Amino acid sequence: MKSTTHQSDESPPPPGADPQASAPRRIRSFAMRRGHMTAAQRRAYEELRPALTLPYEPRRMDPSVVFGRNAPLVLEIGSGMGETTVAVAQRHPDVDFLAVEVFVAGVGALARRLHEARLRNVRIIEHDAVDVVQNMIAPMSLHAIHVFFPDPWPKTRHHKRRLIAPPFVGILAERLQVGGVLHCATDWEDYARQMLAVLSAEPRLRNLHADYAAQPRSPWCERPMTKFAARGARLGHGVWDLVFERR
Repeated sequence: MKSTTHQSDESPPPPGADPQASAPRRIRSFAMRRGHMTAAQRRAYEELRPALTLPYEPRRMDPSVVFGRNAPLVLEIGSGMGETTVAVAQRHPDVDFLAVEVFVAGVGALARRLHEARLRNVRIIEHDAVDVVQNMIAPMSLHAIHVFFPDPWPKTRHHKRRLIAPPFVGILAERLQVGGVLHCATDWEDYARQMLAVLSAEPRLRNLHADYAAQPRSPWCERPMTKFAARGARLGHGVWDLVFERR
């Protein structure tokens, strides 16, 4: 699963603090988990990542400075191992991409893919996507946002941790240009129903389909078939795509 879950975590108390005392809860776009990192991923993380990463800063970024040109900008939240990111960036060399990922194995894998493909239109931000969207992305600056296969948090008591939920959807809508698209995909039907309800309730968004997108294509939105998706299809798992446009 990809690292785009919505979670409220308690930060550890400072030294000497009462551990029973109430602490402010912080909203995160991911759940920290231990993960295996291959030698190749570690090498790429250490050697290739610095040239491909945009450091997180709590201030608005200027895409023309970051990429050295003026081009449409697409944000991918939770790039995972980077297969989708690289495939889409190769198809659209005239578009710039920001790939947000927090897990080092995914960042290393994406850095290696970008290096091998010699792509220059992708930058990685290794940080919490909620912070990135709120603090680094200016309103009405994005042509598209991709959120593919976020953690479904299948247990009912954990549904509040899902990423595609208010108020974050409202913040995402605010970052899109008029006519820009928010494309979400999940292989959990229950999450798909929640996504549909939440996105439909956001007044700045309109569904480009009757409900789910059978063949999601648009100038700024596509989801190529990856090994992850192909494996799910072979096992008979459904995939639900939702494509909404900023009014």
